[in-house]
Amino acid sequence: MGDYKTELQAALAKCLSKGVLEAVSACKIQAPDIAAGLATAGIRVGRTSQRLREPKNIAPDWVAPILQGYLSAELELSAVEIPLTDGRMGYVEPIIMQPTCSLCHGVNIAPDVMAKIATLYPEDQAVGFRVGELRGVFWAEYPATN
Repeated sequence: MGDYKTELQAALAKCLSKGVLEAVSACKIQAPDIAAGLATAGIRVGRTSQRLREPKNIAPDWVAPILQGYLSAELELSAVEIPLTDGRMGYVEPIIMQPTCSLCHGVNIAPDVMAKIATLYPEDQAVGFRVGELRGVFWAEYPATN
């Protein structure tokens, strides 16, 4: 999971250095490519949220109850590892809203950024988050080791 998070954060930081609009555009292309590039040897990674920006990021069936547990405070906001079917494991890690994330996911988003988001993500629901709130989760599926 660390590689996915690290690569995604590095890509966003690089794009943010060129401006928020560049980061919004790059995120649409680079985030899925990063996940696909790490999906080797039976490993799948992704991210999801209670309020999706990208409909393709809907939570896998096994992730949805964990996300709901975080939201309802039934689960502590820490990483969870669980056994799945067919000798696989699942890992879920909360994404906590950071100040930089507010540029695209916060309460007061610049009008030009909102316009770009609306163009790229017509069904966007991933705004209105406050720093410190649960923004979503990273997840991974992988073969269990014996």
